[in-house]
Amino acid sequence: MLDKWTEYLEIGGQIDVIYTDFEKAFDKVSHARLVSKLKSYGITKTLIDWITDFLHQRKHRVKVNCSYSDWERVTSGIPQGSVLGPFPFLIYINDLKDCCEIYSEIYLFADDAKLFRHILQSSDNILLQSGLNKLRDWTRHWLLSVLLI
Repeated sequence: MLDKWTEYLEIGGQIDVIYTDFEKAFDKVSHARLVSKLKSYGITKTLIDWITDFLHQRKHRVKVNCSYSDWERVTSGIPQGSVLGPFPFLIYINDLKDCCEIYSEIYLFADDAKLFRHILQSSDNILLQSGLNKLRDWTRHWLLSVLLI
């Protein structure tokens, strides 16, 4: 990314960047929507079943002082702290790049996204805004939210 920015700055103009962070990203991934994405990518049924088994049938409860809540089924979120944990999230956001890159460039790292555009003329600002609008629309559709940093 820095090499690209340096190259653009040597040409002239400026780089406008929007830093974002997916809010509680790993907690909000819908299991049903993740499975639908896996199917759309042509992932084999065996692998989908394996990932589904990893995600489904999980339960949690909350402890406050010395009292526990009832166990509740977990229908969204990716288990954190496991080796496999980041993989389903990366699959979940994989198509975000496709919807934004017509208007702006985007770099994804874990639960962060940097949307940017080389600004040489005023129309470039409009394209960057269009990319940001697409990012917003994508996050709403896939039930995630972003924080602008």
